[in-house]
Amino acid sequence: MNLRNIAIIAHVDHGKTTLVDQLFRQSGTFRDNQRVEERAMDSNDLEKERGITILAKPTSIEWEGTRINIVDTPGHADFGGEVERILSMVDGVILLVDAAEGAMPQTKFVTGKALALGLRPIVVVNKVDRSDARIQEVLDEVFDLFVALEANDEQLDFPVLYASGRNGYASEDMDRREGTLTPLFQKIVDHVPPPSLDQDAPFSFLVTLLDRDNFLGRILTGRVQSGVVKLNQPIHALDNQGNVIETGRASKLMSFRGLERVPVEEARAGDIISLAGLTVATVANTIADTSVSTPIQAQPIDPPTLSMRFAVNDSPMAGREGSKVTSRMIRDRLMREAETNVAIKVTEAADRDSFEVAGRGELQLGVLIETMRREGFELGISRPRVLFGEDENGKKTEPYETVIIDVDEEHSGTVVEKMNLRKAEMTDMRPSTGGKTRITFSAPSRGMIGYHGEFLSDTRGTGIMNRLFEKYGPHKGNIEGRKNGVLISNGAGEAQGYALGPLEDRGILFVGHGEALYEGMIIGENAKTDDLEVNPMKAKQLTNFRASGGKDDAIRLTPPKKMTLEQAIAYIDDDEMVEVTPKSIRLRKRHLDPHERKRASRAKEAA
Repeated sequence: MNLRNIAIIAHVDHGKTTLVDQLFRQSGTFRDNQRVEERAMDSNDLEKERGITILAKPTSIEWEGTRINIVDTPGHADFGGEVERILSMVDGVILLVDAAEGAMPQTKFVTGKALALGLRPIVVVNKVDRSDARIQEVLDEVFDLFVALEANDEQLDFPVLYASGRNGYASEDMDRREGTLTPLFQKIVDHVPPPSLDQDAPFSFLVTLLDRDNFLGRILTGRVQSGVVKLNQPIHALDNQGNVIETGRASKLMSFRGLERVPVEEARAGDIISLAGLTVATVANTIADTSVSTPIQAQPIDPPTLSMRFAVNDSPMAGREGSKVTSRMIRDRLMREAETNVAIKVTEAADRDSFEVAGRGELQLGVLIETMRREGFELGISRPRVLFGEDENGKKTEPYETVIIDVDEEHSGTVVEKMNLRKAEMTDMRPSTGGKTRITFSAPSRGMIGYHGEFLSDTRGTGIMNRLFEKYGPHKGNIEGRKNGVLISNGAGEAQGYALGPLEDRGILFVGHGEALYEGMIIGENAKTDDLEVNPMKAKQLTNFRASGGKDDAIRLTPPKKMTLEQAIAYIDDDEMVEVTPKSIRLRKRHLDPHERKRASRAKEAA
C-alpha cells in the first residue's frame, strides 16, 4: 500500500484537531452511524476541558488506496518537547495558520525545527470564513517567516490551500467557501514523498513516544527506519553511544487504524507502529535486530528553563483528602513522568522529602500537578524559578522569551509600562486585526512569572499573550516581584463571618465563612506591602440580653477570590507554597510558625 507520514503543526487554537476530525469523517474512517465525539484526538480529560492538545498522537486514515499516517501535535510552546521528537517520524508537515491571527510564536518554533530537518511544508490557511480574515497578508507573513528561518528554495516554493476545518472544505481558490477536503488529501499524496527507506536492511526503529499499559507493560511508538519486523522476533535496544541496554522479543506489534491501535503480524520500513516486549528501553533509544550495532541519531531536545519544588504536604490538614501522600509515592510518579516526557527532568533533593522538577514553562508543570492531583496525590508546590546558565566568560545568563501581545489601543500604554518594569525590551509594534495593536517584546522569563493574571486585569480580559523561549542572554539584575503583602491566619479553626467582615477593609479575601484554617495559612491579600497576621476565627460574643430596636447585624461578605492552580502558582512569593490536594488549593507560608518565619527572613537578609 502507498504510504505517507505527515505531522500537522499550528499555534494554539488555530484548528488542528478540528481539521483532523474532518479528515477522519471524509476519509470514511468512521461509520455513518458511529457516534464520534468532537475533537476526537483530544482523548485525555485535561485536553477536553482546556481545549488544547497536550500529547502528540499518531493516527491513520486511508484515502483512495493510500494510507496517510497523521501526527496531531501540541500547539503550546510548553509542550514543544513532544513536537521535537515526532518530527523524526514524518516525511512532510502541514503548517496550519489562522486567516486572521497569522503566524504566531509556536508556529515559528516548530516550523524552524521542521525546516532544519529538510521537510517540505504544505501551508493551509484555516478559518478563511472569519469576518476579520486577512488571507493575503497572512500568506506574506508565512513567506517572510520561512525566509527568516533560512528555508531553502524548494521549501519556499510551498503549495497553499485555503480551508475551513470546522466546515470541512479546502481549496486552491482563495474565494471559495464550500466543497470538501479532497484537494487537501490530493495535495498530501502529491507533495509529500513516500518513505524512502531500505526494506532489505536489518530492522531498526527509533523510539519517539512512550506509553504504559497494565497488561503489555511498556509500549514504544515510532517509525520503522529500515527492514521488516515480525511478531516474536528477537530484538535489542541501543542507547545513543551504541551500548546494548537490553535484549528481548517483539511480543506485540500494533499499527494505527483511525483512533484504534490494531495488532499486526509484521511491519515494514516507513510504518508508524507501537511495539511491546521490552522493559527498560525509553525515548530516543534505537530498537533493532540483534545484528545491528549502530544507533539511529535522535533529535536533540531543548533544555528545560523553569523548575519547581514538589514536596510532601506537611500542613496540619495533610492526608485528609488525598490517598497518595508519601514521598515514595510522589517519587515513583515523577520518575514515571520523566520516563515518558523527555522535556521534564526530576532530581531528588538532599532531604529526600522533596523533588526539583524542571520543565518548559508554568503550563506544562501546571498540567502535571493537575494530573497528579486527580490521581489522589497531595503536594506542596514552591514558586517557579528559572534555571540560570553561564556563558563562555563565566558570566550568569538567564532564559529570555519572545512575548507577542495583541491588545486594544487604549490598554497598550499600561502593558508597555508593566513590561518595562519586568525588564522587557520592545522589539516591534504594529496594528493588528480587529482594531488591536500587536506588540512584541524580548523579556527575561523570570519577569514573566505571575504576570498573566495582572495582564488580564490591565486589559479588561481582552488582551491575548503568547510566549516562546527565545535564547539564553545576559542576567538582567533584580526584578521586582509581587507588590502586595498577604493576610496570614494566626491560629487554627473555622473562619467566622463576624471576623471576616472587618478584614475586608484590609484587602481581598481568599476564604469564606466556615472554611477550615490553620496557623500560617494565607487567607487574603493585604492592601499594603507588608504581611499581616490576623485572627479570622473570632466569633461574636453572645449574651442573654435582647438587642434593643431589633438592629440588623447581618454581615454581608463579598464572595472570596478563588484561585485556579495556575493562578495560585503564579501568585505565591519565594517564602510561600501552594498546598494541592484532590479537593482543595490552599496558599500558605513555607514556615507556618511566626517565629520560624522571622528567623528565616533575618537569615535571608544577612545573606
